[in-house]
Amino acid sequence: MSGQRSAFRAARWNEPLITELSESGARGVVPPAVDAGIVAAVGDVAAKLPAGARRASVPDLPEVTQHRVLRHFLRLSQMTMGFDVTTDMMGTCTMKYSPKVHDHIARGARLADLHPLQAEESLQGLLELMHRFNRIMCEISGMDEFTFQPASGAQGIYTNACLIRAYHESRGELGQRDEIITTSFSHPADAATPAVAGFKVITLMPGDMGFAGIDTLKAAISERTAGLMLTNPEDTGQYNPHIREFVDLVHEAGGLCAYDQANGNPLLGVVRAADTGFDMCQFNLHKTFSAPHGALGMGCAAVGVKEHLRKFLPRPIVTDNDKGGYSLDYDPGDGIDRIRAFIGNVHAVLKAYSWVMSLGAEGLRAVAETAVLNNNYMISKMRNVPGVTIPWPANNYPKLEQVRYSFEKMSEETGVTSHDVIDRMVDFGVQHCMPSHVPMLVPEPFTVEPGESLTIEEMDHMLNAIKSIAEEAYENAEKAQGGPYNAATTKIDNDVPEDPDCWAFTYRGYQRKKEMWTSDQRRKIEHHQGGY
Repeated sequence: MSGQRSAFRAARWNEPLITELSESGARGVVPPAVDAGIVAAVGDVAAKLPAGARRASVPDLPEVTQHRVLRHFLRLSQMTMGFDVTTDMMGTCTMKYSPKVHDHIARGARLADLHPLQAEESLQGLLELMHRFNRIMCEISGMDEFTFQPASGAQGIYTNACLIRAYHESRGELGQRDEIITTSFSHPADAATPAVAGFKVITLMPGDMGFAGIDTLKAAISERTAGLMLTNPEDTGQYNPHIREFVDLVHEAGGLCAYDQANGNPLLGVVRAADTGFDMCQFNLHKTFSAPHGALGMGCAAVGVKEHLRKFLPRPIVTDNDKGGYSLDYDPGDGIDRIRAFIGNVHAVLKAYSWVMSLGAEGLRAVAETAVLNNNYMISKMRNVPGVTIPWPANNYPKLEQVRYSFEKMSEETGVTSHDVIDRMVDFGVQHCMPSHVPMLVPEPFTVEPGESLTIEEMDHMLNAIKSIAEEAYENAEKAQGGPYNAATTKIDNDVPEDPDCWAFTYRGYQRKKEMWTSDQRRKIEHHQGGY
């Protein structure tokens, strides 16, 4: 087989849970006794709590020595992949390098020691930063006000749905306007969250060019239209050139338009949501703004609105006051209920602010241009990978930041699926790619997004891995279907994740279920290194 052969071997530690490492009496840190003066001033704090809020017994926390804690998490880290370890082109996720100096700043005592319930006078530095970044985001998007309260992209999109609902309710039209229009290749949250907010969702399907056309939209618009919520470019990397016409048609019908800019990386400094006519938008700071994206933590969505929707934003909002400082406006007015506590994940905001300030306006545009350039370099090479096709061949326009490829041809000819390719990629020391969001309209999907951080050498490394797997599929399909072989965890039996008796979300649930595992369940779980 030609192409790249990998010498990659992941560490395989059959590492127990941290709770299973507990030994009675073991200590990693012994905190100092509370100062006598503090004890005298505050008294017995626990006694002041309502009886129902006091624990009957101490929490069952693990007792582990410091070096064992360090060893535990280092071992886990050796069994993971991601941008800091290898090439990562996880489609629709905008994986990019997150400068470590930003992590260092965010961990500093000047932020880490703050409490959201402190007096405003002692939070002026943080409030000034939040206000400055608000103004920066307004300049980037053309909006007039932002909130950073949502903790994820889906929460940001849900905020948009709630704003649309509040707007129509204030006009006495909510009973009539109960439909939201979206597109099939927008982020699934653009359909899911308005449904949660109480709307009926109409999804526009793609035409011959891979995106919904004007006539399709016209057929969906009616007096019941509350709004349009979509992603552009969509998750296929295709930019709908009719977007301004979409917005105008919905406005003419009395609806609002929300721009989900989860795929906003190729638009920085090029296209602004407000200039396209949108009433509101949302960005993922943990994606486009390098906050970073990963580990399902510290996400933050920035939701921006035009002036006519400002009063509907959730409180509090950071405002400048007449004393030359900054205040938190808690007056709910017509605002929607809080999406999350306080003013958002301020650590993510600080990292995003640092990233923008380090780049400047010209640097932000360079991010967009480089992301598009890298993606089209990948396209030129992926066309030569055996069994790969690009859907909608009638659309020959350059894609923006990502592409949803198809391995349908290879699957039909060899039986090797896109999921087989994804599993096998780990054996080559690269992060696997995402297949597709739902609905999976592209058969055997494979979504690649290189972003702006990668060099040509890194992109070639990924391309060589994909090409080698494709060639292997045609030469030795059985081997291509069996991966990963060299990863920390081998191929998982499909019936394990589908059997709720084999997994648990909490340690208590794990303990309870583990006692009831059958020998067959235990064998399947323990077959995977560190499987439980």
